[in-house]
Amino acid sequence: MSLQLDERTELDTTLATEEPRHAHIVYRGDDPRPARAIVLEALVLGTPLTALCGYTWVPSRDPSKLSVCPKCLEMAEFAKDLSGDGRDIR
Repeated sequence: MSLQLDERTELDTTLATEEPRHAHIVYRGDDPRPARAIVLEALVLGTPLTALCGYTWVPSRDPSKLSVCPKCLEMAEFAKDLSGDGRDIR
């Protein structure tokens, strides 16, 4: 009998159900709409969103009371540095 390990190289996309600890930056992909519009739509329709860090959740509360996710912030700063135009991707 051999032991097989399940290696996961992709981001974990399980839907989070616990209380949020951080406010996440929404990954917009190719969607040209502002992040606020995407979040509002997800809030109304109850559809899950994915953050830059890979966290997936359904928005249900005001994120302004939470600190920003350090992984999302790091990825946003990296993307801002790569773009070179100083645009804020949030």
